Amino acid sequence: MAIPKEMQGKYNEIVAMIVDFCDKKLNDDYKRLCMGLLEKLCRKRPSPLLSGRANTWAAGIVYAMGSNNFIFDKTQKIHLTSNELVAPFGVSTSTASGKAAEIKKMFKIDFFHSEWLLPEHIENNPMIWMVQVNGFFVDIRDMPLEVQEQAFEKGIIPYIPGEKERQEE
Repeated sequence: MAIPKEMQGKYNEIVAMIVDFCDKKLNDDYKRLCMGLLEKLCRKRPSPLLSGRANTWAAGIVYAMGSNNFIFDKTQKIHLTSNELVAPFGVSTSTASGKAAEIKKMFKIDFFHSEWLLPEHIENNPMIWMVQVNGFFVDIRDMPLEVQEQAFEKGIIPYIPGEKERQEE
C-alpha cells in the first residue's frame, strides 16, 4: 500500500522498530499485521502519528496486534508478558496498552474481524464464520460452496472454506 509522502519519514522510523521487534520476538504473520496497521495509521486523515513519539506508536501497534491475538496467553505458540512486549520500545506497559486501546477503538480491532487475526486464529474462530441467511445466523462452513463463494465475493469471509477442504482431499 502507498504511504502518503508527508508520512514517509514517520513510517520509516516506526516500521524499523516494528520489523526489528517482530524479527527478534514474533514472526512474519505478526509483522504483516503490524505493518498493515501502521500503513492504515499513515493514511488516516489527519494521521494520528503526527503527534506523539515513534516508539510509543510502535509499542501501541505491536501491543494492539498482540493482545488481539492472545499473546499474553501462555498456551499460545508465541506468548510474551506485557513487560517483555513493551521493554524493547522503552515505554511503560500502561503507555503501550493505552495507545493500543486508542488504536483498537480507531479501527474497530477485535477478534471478530479476520483482518486483525493471525492465520491460526481465523479457522477456529466461530465468529468469523457466522453469517445471517434469511434472518438466521448460520456457520457459513456448513453451507453449500455457492453460498460460501457469494459470501467471499462480498468480503464477508476471509476465504472459501469449501475450496480449502476440496484441496485437502
